[in-house]
Amino acid sequence: MKQISKKKLNSTKILIIAVFIVLIVLPLFRMLAFAAQIDLSAFLSSPALWRAVVNSITVSAVATFFSVSIAMILAFCITRSQMKFKGLFAILITIPMLIPSISHGIGIIIMFGANGIITNLFNLPGSIYGFNGIVLGSVMYTFPIAYLMISDILSYEDTSVYDAATILGIPKWKQFVSITLPYLTKPLIAVVFATFTAIVTDYGVPIMVGGLYTTLPVMMYHEVIGRLNFGRGSVIGAILLLPAVVSFIIDTLSKNTAVQNFVTQSWRIRKNTIAKIFSTAYCSIISIAVLLPILSFVILTVVQRYPIDMTFTLANIARANNQGAGGFLINSLFISVMVTCAGVITSYLTAYLTARFEGKLSRIMHLLSLTTIAIPGIVLGISYAIFFRGSLISGTFSILILVNIVHFFASPYLIAYNSLSKINPNLESVGMTLGVSRFRTLIDVILPQTRRSIAEMSLYFFVNSMMTISAVSFLNTTRTRPLSLMIPMYEGQMQLESAAVVSLAILIVNLIMKGFVGLAKKRA
Repeated sequence: MKQISKKKLNSTKILIIAVFIVLIVLPLFRMLAFAAQIDLSAFLSSPALWRAVVNSITVSAVATFFSVSIAMILAFCITRSQMKFKGLFAILITIPMLIPSISHGIGIIIMFGANGIITNLFNLPGSIYGFNGIVLGSVMYTFPIAYLMISDILSYEDTSVYDAATILGIPKWKQFVSITLPYLTKPLIAVVFATFTAIVTDYGVPIMVGGLYTTLPVMMYHEVIGRLNFGRGSVIGAILLLPAVVSFIIDTLSKNTAVQNFVTQSWRIRKNTIAKIFSTAYCSIISIAVLLPILSFVILTVVQRYPIDMTFTLANIARANNQGAGGFLINSLFISVMVTCAGVITSYLTAYLTARFEGKLSRIMHLLSLTTIAIPGIVLGISYAIFFRGSLISGTFSILILVNIVHFFASPYLIAYNSLSKINPNLESVGMTLGVSRFRTLIDVILPQTRRSIAEMSLYFFVNSMMTISAVSFLNTTRTRPLSLMIPMYEGQMQLESAAVVSLAILIVNLIMKGFVGLAKKRA
């Protein structure tokens, strides 16, 4: 009986590995092979390509520096001070993660454009388009991600080392230099690479405020969508894979070496009035900056024509609905619900097999599951467009659901993997000794213990599926188009009011989902 059960497990693992190969490896290889159809040497030596490469690296490096710096100070303020309203600040800081990056570009135009609210209010000179606009927009949507990662790192730091240092009379600044910085170094490298990769592969912000400052994702978008040149798009996709792969390797190595110490004593926050005042002021300023784009969406939604006619109206909502926003919202909800249901089941099952049953096949599955995080959405989208072109799922909801599951698979998988790894590893063996099948043990014992993790997985899949643009840009039709893709369409038609309506709708849906999951976690 045990032998038969082991054979079934191995067969399931082999099947999942085969599915991973079909959905991840083969599309990427097909994309790379497609590049052979163009004059590769001529394209690689073109000044336009290398100008885009330099632009992408430059703007991403600068934006990463500011994003990680802001996030680090925020993380220290919230985790290491006695300031009030920490929960509220933590929610406000993460709001940018609930809207597409392209919406941040719209918010910047509304606030800091030639006729922007802040520009007119303070009579600011200069232009927001180009390098400055991309940096500002990239920082706006990536610093919350860096903040969450750094906060998680700080939550595992052992305070007993600092207590010993204090007893020995070591001053605070020297404790920071000798203890805190070495502790943060390796995991912080992973944060930097993850942030850099998110910025360098994004085309939402650059396409809105980049102007003539072309980056690689924007160039790829124009080549594929504008010129239908999949060959050149494949080459750019291969280039964009490089920083993502480096980030994946760094992240994997840092996970093996970082935060391995056992926390004997959680961090005790000591009274410090100056730190409390500074933290409150800093978090308030960042929160106001976060809310400005949201405020701009509200203003544009309810005015006739900004800044010409500021009369209150609901015509913008009606106009967006008449242009199909209601139907596209239903498409997005359908895709997001299906991605959430199928994604949670597949990622949880995969994590269960890798975390609870050791072996070579489990290690291969674990590696393949993590590789999805190293594939930018825009690269995955073009690889699917090439690989599945002419197939039964091409142009259907199925391919949009599939690409979203693969695109967002890694993070929910890791949530489940970490939770399942902490549960007593002998549960299944004890159950089988008592005549209880593995399936019943999973349903009756393990699932109830991981309900909070399942709620987090559901939120991640749903929210990201609602707002993604890059992964689905090359795969949708007018019948299957998700709501998020109306934003670049409206931008191209200079209908910023309608784009604001769509951005606000996505934010409201994601906030409702976040609130629902929050309640579910409290009851779990």
